[in-house]
Amino acid sequence: MGSTAGETVTPGHASLTTRPGVWLTDVTLVLMALIWSVNFSVVKFGTTLVDPLAYNGVRVTLAAVILLVIVLASRTPFPPWPTIVALLALGVLGNGIYQFFFVQGIARTRASDAALVVAASPAFIAIIGRLRGVERIRRRAAFGIALSVVGIGIVVLGTAQGDTGQATLLGDLLVLFGSLSWAIYTVLLKPYTERVPGLQLSAFTMTGGAVALLSVAWPAVYHASWSTLPNLGWAAILYSGVFALVVAYYFWYRGVRIIGPTRTAMYSNLQPIIAVLVAWIMLGETPTAWQAAGTVCVMSGLLLTRM
Repeated sequence: MGSTAGETVTPGHASLTTRPGVWLTDVTLVLMALIWSVNFSVVKFGTTLVDPLAYNGVRVTLAAVILLVIVLASRTPFPPWPTIVALLALGVLGNGIYQFFFVQGIARTRASDAALVVAASPAFIAIIGRLRGVERIRRRAAFGIALSVVGIGIVVLGTAQGDTGQATLLGDLLVLFGSLSWAIYTVLLKPYTERVPGLQLSAFTMTGGAVALLSVAWPAVYHASWSTLPNLGWAAILYSGVFALVVAYYFWYRGVRIIGPTRTAMYSNLQPIIAVLVAWIMLGETPTAWQAAGTVCVMSGLLLTRM
């Protein structure tokens, strides 16, 4: 992981010239958004077959094991122990608390609603980054962030009106709390992305999250009927464990290091349109007028921030 030879990229700021490393980062972040967009429907489907806690505990543990094996096989020198301990602790927030709220929320609301609510993350990240003095927000970007927040408010309001079928206000709020924890995690993680390789970063933070989740989810994992879980259920766990938590996370950490947390997070706003369409096709979740209005605001905010 890293910039191309001779490339100098200031994290969090746009490159003034066309550099291959930055364009490659853009491409991988689009792939990340695609993987995560599909994951909303996959997780929603998977949690209808097995207890959400059990589903989450297994997929996060699977991701942690895979990442640790890759890191050990690479023989790359580990960072100092204080750094490892800090990453494990941050993993409790970013891959433990966040994943708990995310999966518990998505099990209680529509996958398309969850995707739209998660789009609040870039706004939280930008605000927290600004408060910590690690991000600069220009007027146009601030207006874009405000538009995104309005879009999330529209989606939640639609749920409160009871017009969104299987969606619940509790589910939306759980996903929103998860987004807030992810935002705090992303900003706090930023300094480590500049000196710890992405795979090690993923492995240690995922391990911290897995330990935290298993401490809560172990009874559900133990009592789940794994022997009767259909092949599609196992496929859902593999997809959300390997692609969403290993491949896409690697793309995320690379983006945070090269172009900064706010610009990287804005790519997650590509998820709403894709996720709503996927949920419509896979789960039969017909888009609502509230979702349409929210999506327009969120996507407009993305364009204003990215320009």
